[in-house]
Amino acid sequence: PGMNELTEAPESFCCHWLIKLQPLLFPLRKLTPFTSNFPDRSFGFLEDGTFKQRYLTSDVYWHKPGESMPFGQASYSDSKHLNYLTSEQALADFAILIKNVKSTLPGAQHSPVISIGGSYGGMLSAWFRMKYPNIVVGALAASAPIWQFPGMVPCGAFYKTVTQDFAKSGYNCEVNIRKSWSAINNISSSASGLVWLSEEFSLCGPLKNKNDVGSFKNWLQETWVNLAMVDYPYEANFLQPLPRWPIQAVCKYLTMDSTVSDKLLLQGVAQAAKVYYNYTGSTSCLNISQTATGNLGILGWFYQSCTEMVMPMCTDGVGDMFEPEEWNFQAFSDECNAMFGVRPRADWAEVVYGGKDISAHSNIIFSNGGLDPWSAGGVTHNISESLVSIMIPDGAHHLDLRYSNKHDPPTVRAARTLELMYFKEWIRQAKRPHRSHSHYRL
Repeated sequence: PGMNELTEAPESFCCHWLIKLQPLLFPLRKLTPFTSNFPDRSFGFLEDGTFKQRYLTSDVYWHKPGESMPFGQASYSDSKHLNYLTSEQALADFAILIKNVKSTLPGAQHSPVISIGGSYGGMLSAWFRMKYPNIVVGALAASAPIWQFPGMVPCGAFYKTVTQDFAKSGYNCEVNIRKSWSAINNISSSASGLVWLSEEFSLCGPLKNKNDVGSFKNWLQETWVNLAMVDYPYEANFLQPLPRWPIQAVCKYLTMDSTVSDKLLLQGVAQAAKVYYNYTGSTSCLNISQTATGNLGILGWFYQSCTEMVMPMCTDGVGDMFEPEEWNFQAFSDECNAMFGVRPRADWAEVVYGGKDISAHSNIIFSNGGLDPWSAGGVTHNISESLVSIMIPDGAHHLDLRYSNKHDPPTVRAARTLELMYFKEWIRQAKRPHRSHSHYRL
């Protein structure tokens, strides 16, 4: 039946499947039904009425670490057990899952499937359409940095986007974060300074030496990065409970002029950091070994970064607001070897998935937010009529996949409308009778 007929169909009518590739960072082999306790319900746009009754959604995601592991407590024990933790394995598992769903659900055998994912799940979604065009008729890849690999984009582009977010969110905000690193170095040069820093930032454990200060600065840097990722126009709880437009809230504490003293500057930085870590007022101290409350499977992601997801990043302190740090592949490889006993394959993602040479593929939407630093490694221009880019200038990390909200900017509302338009077209294409091709004989 046509789309208008489907609109009026009863809920039990078998329509189309939208398989969600969730942006969890630990793709295990076991698949279980999706439950609404996924952090901040980040795929709400599939549940809030956007698709009405036209589609039957199958909510599937990889189980969180600790809840389901293929080898139990031995899953992380060595590289032999971790060998199954690959994007190729994840895609193959989803292909098997979908074939099983379509073969067991009455009436679903000929239903088109569209894959949807954000972040790493967005990468999987795009690659799923590339590798299994016989399984899915199209894909939405939101905030999917499929080009954040060696030789594809400049290693400093990610942090430049973070810097731009802060620069336009408040007077002198980016300037004072840039100055804060030398202020930390100056204050931490004495024992009394270490005590002052620990107390001013309400740290759970005191800073005792140079290594602790290095960890503290890395923690702050990751804090600013996370804020750029989740700079949503409404209160949200994706990584931490945060106010609407959290970077603007942070920047209110960083408006000091150029004559500000080191201590006064760092008092502002401490208050800014507490917007991220203690917006609710319920946090007694700040733990510099943790930058997110949710379990995002970070150890599993570290392993994948050490094998196939090699994403070069660097800072120069000029085009960004951070201390200079070069991308050093050998040092990174040595760290991976020490942690997991493996070495990264720098070019593997390009070999397996084609790098920037993807024009032969079709029916993929790449959506990116202009505020999201991961857009630096995403597809931000149209490649063909069916490999399309949708840019959301005032959107953060996969904002288009989240529940609709009265504070949503018009650009994300327009993006969702456009995405739905492409979905309908892909389904129409899949439903058209296939024409027979002429056969030529020599």
